[in-house]
Amino acid sequence: ASRVMVASRNYADFASEASFEIKKCDLHRLEDGPGTTAVMTRDEGLHYYKTMQTIRRMELKSDQLYKQKIIRGFCHLYDGQEACCVGIEAAIQPTDHVITAYRAHGFTYARGVPVREILAELTGRKGGCVKGKGGSMHMYTKNFYGGNGIVGAQVPLGAGIALACKYFGKNEICLTLYGDGAANQGQIFETYNMAALWKLPCIFICENNRYGMGTSVERAAASTDYYKRGDFIPGLRVDGMDILCVREAAKFAAEYCRSGKGPILMELQTYRYHGHSMSDPGISYRTREEIQEVRSKSDPITLLKDRMINNNLASIEELKEIDVAVRKEIEEAAQFATTDPEPPLEELGNHIYFNEPPFEVRGPNQWIRYKSVS
Repeated sequence: ASRVMVASRNYADFASEASFEIKKCDLHRLEDGPGTTAVMTRDEGLHYYKTMQTIRRMELKSDQLYKQKIIRGFCHLYDGQEACCVGIEAAIQPTDHVITAYRAHGFTYARGVPVREILAELTGRKGGCVKGKGGSMHMYTKNFYGGNGIVGAQVPLGAGIALACKYFGKNEICLTLYGDGAANQGQIFETYNMAALWKLPCIFICENNRYGMGTSVERAAASTDYYKRGDFIPGLRVDGMDILCVREAAKFAAEYCRSGKGPILMELQTYRYHGHSMSDPGISYRTREEIQEVRSKSDPITLLKDRMINNNLASIEELKEIDVAVRKEIEEAAQFATTDPEPPLEELGNHIYFNEPPFEVRGPNQWIRYKSVS
């Protein structure tokens, strides 16, 4: 009760909004880019902080559940990159479309899937967002198409979604994400070509976290200027650790696409704190000191927190209360994800196709047949 009284007493003392200087984006084939000043309201800041903190805690809990062997299989964590998905989501409409690679938990949450459904999907439970059959790499919701396991294969799919956006004329766009490790895939350059020819409303976004699996970008790419890789497609290089930088660049890119000018490319310079996946300790090809330096100087949550406190948008106590509430939510979600039942074998063939008549599906035992359900 005392905490509520303190919050209500101090609420009027906070600024309703503040203006911030942000890093200028590097430009390719663009005369003008996003501005170097961004305005953030108090409500926006609190929302961004809670969302990023939730993703961070969700990923740390996933790490714990994996080490306890409750989560099995592939698991690629997103901690360190939270400003990318939260900044992008703040800049687009719910009706816009997003498709990404297998480091997908952050985008799944940002697109509206509750933590409990994400963790339950990771543990293979019936209450997961795809009923426990997708796991870490294959999560979906309305206007979000995964989570895709094949390196770079989501990029042509994203162009196909953008083609549908243009075909139906709804003024919607598709954001197609991939990592620096996928940036040398041939199918990506084929997709650039088609998207430019057809002027598709597609934002190609390279989340450059500096390491594709265990290989640094310098060892993998003759040119690490990923924002220029579209050649004839305009590009932006953005500070992916600053949520306001990401938000303003994504707004600029979204307006560019909606205006009918065709595709645009964004490179978000970010960093992952964990290894590539849970099977990678992440310190055989980089040092602990490097990771710690990024954490201490460029952490996206700390940067936002300092901005809010220094500009009187929030108090330390208020943000600590958010931290406590987030931890409670994560613990409750983990409890659900470890007690919810696994899907029965009879549901193995469900949801293979949408809106198709039932057909027989062979199960683990080749003599047993299941009926599919759309």
